[in-house]
Amino acid sequence: MKLTRRDAIAALAGVGIVTGSGAAAFSRSALESATDAESDLPSIEATLDTLVATAEVVYPSAVDGVSTFVETYALGRLDDRPAHLRSVREAVDELDTHADLWFGADEFASLSATDRDDLLHEMGVHTAEAQPDGTIAERVRYFVVNDLLYALYSSPAGGTLVGLENPPGHPGGTESYQRGPR
Repeated sequence: MKLTRRDAIAALAGVGIVTGSGAAAFSRSALESATDAESDLPSIEATLDTLVATAEVVYPSAVDGVSTFVETYALGRLDDRPAHLRSVREAVDELDTHADLWFGADEFASLSATDRDDLLHEMGVHTAEAQPDGTIAERVRYFVVNDLLYALYSSPAGGTLVGLENPPGHPGGTESYQRGPR
């Protein structure tokens, strides 16, 4: 199944983000300029790379188009929420720190898919309860993994993977409620 920019925009609409003219409204450079240049947190580019790298290991293998989907969704989600953006960048920084400690890699995104998956498991992210103010694993679960999973399964295309052909917040008419899943 191929995810598209349109799927990401539909997922953004599900969280109440109005996209106006679509994905073109979201820009890496606008986010980068809005962030603290002296900050020791990862750049927007590095943050997006890590979100894509994480999605590649937590999304089902049947999904294609992960990069475009995740980048569009993430740029829209972080566009006007500086506190959330900072928290996501802090969670990404923790992933990068653990990638360095455990694998000697500069960034989480530079690890192989197997090593990324192993790192998330070793950190306990797969069993952590999502908490924005919790432990490192809980924060990574909240700000990275759960947000990516929500984006996937709240999009019409991603929702079909789990039998949600018409996720909440997306139009489908009465016909979609009168027939069973395909």
